[in-house]
Amino acid sequence: MKIRYAIAGIVLGAGGITAAQAATQLTIATVNNPQMVAMQKLSSVFEKKYPDIELNWNVMPENELRQKVTVDIATNAGSYDVVTLGALEAPLWAKNGWIKPFDSLPKSYDVEDVIKPVRKALSYKGELYALPFYAESSFTYYRKDLFKKAGIEMPEHPTWKQISSYAKKLDDPSNAVNGICLRGMPGWGENMALFDTMVNTFGGRWFDMEWKPKLTSEGWHNALSTYLNLLNNYGPSGSTSNGFVEVENLFANGHCAMWVDATSGAGYISDPSTSKVAEDVGFVWAPVAKTKHGSHWLWSWALAIPKSTRNTDAARKFIEWATSKEYIELVGKKNGWVTVPPGTRYSTYKNPHYKKAAGAYADLTMKAINQADPNNPTAKPVPYTGVQFVAIPQFQALGTSVGQNVAAALAGRMSVDEALEKSQQSVKATMAQSGYYDD
Repeated sequence: MKIRYAIAGIVLGAGGITAAQAATQLTIATVNNPQMVAMQKLSSVFEKKYPDIELNWNVMPENELRQKVTVDIATNAGSYDVVTLGALEAPLWAKNGWIKPFDSLPKSYDVEDVIKPVRKALSYKGELYALPFYAESSFTYYRKDLFKKAGIEMPEHPTWKQISSYAKKLDDPSNAVNGICLRGMPGWGENMALFDTMVNTFGGRWFDMEWKPKLTSEGWHNALSTYLNLLNNYGPSGSTSNGFVEVENLFANGHCAMWVDATSGAGYISDPSTSKVAEDVGFVWAPVAKTKHGSHWLWSWALAIPKSTRNTDAARKFIEWATSKEYIELVGKKNGWVTVPPGTRYSTYKNPHYKKAAGAYADLTMKAINQADPNNPTAKPVPYTGVQFVAIPQFQALGTSVGQNVAAALAGRMSVDEALEKSQQSVKATMAQSGYYDD
């Protein structure tokens, strides 16, 4: 293996010293989800293609990534050349001038192949500001073998009432099987991603048309009561420590009869090399309660270029590579088609290799992505867009604060009423202070 040391523009190789231009160092901030871990492992292919670019990786848990990247971007600190962000941040950060547009993509990138709702979610004023690495909605995972054994048939469109009934019947602590597993880790993109969809479908909303908070409404109360009942009675212990990755691993190791979460986890759960239940998992729509509005989300983990980087060209090359048809083909051939980043390109869903590998969930994923409606996320009218988030700059703080109260209720430190009242007052103060209305 060749060992290289860059010193003042001189490259020292195993065979001696040769004059060379020092390689461009790209620092990439990304989340520790399986698809991003795979991207890091396969990045040697990119470095071989572009030997003048070297990649430095900062792979972090979701909450840590969001905090560090947001602070870095907002303060123009310049720690990262490529950042992983989502459908909430892309248009807001583009509006603030914090990230650079992708205004000159090569024809070979085939931007029209990128799924339209995903493209729209990552755009500002019709221009893309981030390229999707993968995209997702949400649906229900369930163990077909356990359902069959219990004599239960999962409907295509389950209700939360049915899910609660099934969780009770399937909960089997003696065999280390929880009736259901859900995110419990506090964070606007962790427990609140799921919980927001529950609020929506139970008829709740964050704000009325005058931006007045509505967190003590019947919809919020019923959603939180259902969520706590499920996890406290039929969920895994220590749920407040479980985010997406932790619950994904619990399900893959056979400890969950059901799981409601991101469609992007389906590849990992269906891959026999990572999942003990790959042959037994089924997929149906996310549960509903009073309304179908906002019962499943729309999200994309995407790659963007901070305004502060000095390595724009190199960053653009990497992002175009990591979100390309070429990369999807590489993952399919190297790691198996079931593991390719989902939800980004129409061509992926036409590929016979992917259709064969992901036939159990591919069509449902596409339907859920296309039917998620960020413009009409709730039964009652609202002044905001976004399904599992509110697309305003204050939401990261609001969602995190409310998520902490939801987690506190889950841990038994607050009642449902206490958690919602505390959340209501906190959100009310922030919105009044931000000038959305006069308190």
